[in-house]
Amino acid sequence: MAGRRFIRFVSVILSLFMFCSLLLASSRQEDLKAKYDPIIQRLAAKHGVPADFVHAVIKVESNYDQFAVSEKGALGLMQLMPETAMKYGVLNVFDPEQNIEGGIKYLKDLIKQYHGDRDLVLAAYNAGQAAVEKHNGIPPYPETKNYLKKVEYTRPYIRTKTIIYRFYDENGRLCLTNNPFYLQKKSS
Repeated sequence: MAGRRFIRFVSVILSLFMFCSLLLASSRQEDLKAKYDPIIQRLAAKHGVPADFVHAVIKVESNYDQFAVSEKGALGLMQLMPETAMKYGVLNVFDPEQNIEGGIKYLKDLIKQYHGDRDLVLAAYNAGQAAVEKHNGIPPYPETKNYLKKVEYTRPYIRTKTIIYRFYDENGRLCLTNNPFYLQKKSS
């Protein structure tokens, strides 16, 4: 009888410990999310990618751990592969601002390539564009299928915002462009 009480007592204590651990982990994640939110909001707006989509990707990729390193070699908050980081100008993958900006630029390119299709964008981010092309859609990898379920962004389509600049040329004609560097060339 005393043995059963002891076992119940221990199981109650362990349950309380697990519950408190979950609360602390959840609180820590919210603190980290709040820490990186200003960077994410600013860079997402700059590149026209929804900030809540970026948050959803970071949560699944690294759970807001700026020093995360995967078994496959992906690094930082957005788990950029070294080649991807280089392609998007990330010099220090563990610098939150650089990592997030590189990841957002990559996501924006994927959103354009896959016409905003949430599942294709995420599949390419997780498994690579070559895998999506090879399988003509979402690769049949269990890891990728689970990844699509884990990302807490439920909208099937991801919209980006392209900034359109307008100016008048030397002949007085209205011109529209999405390239801000074109404006600098015209003014010099």
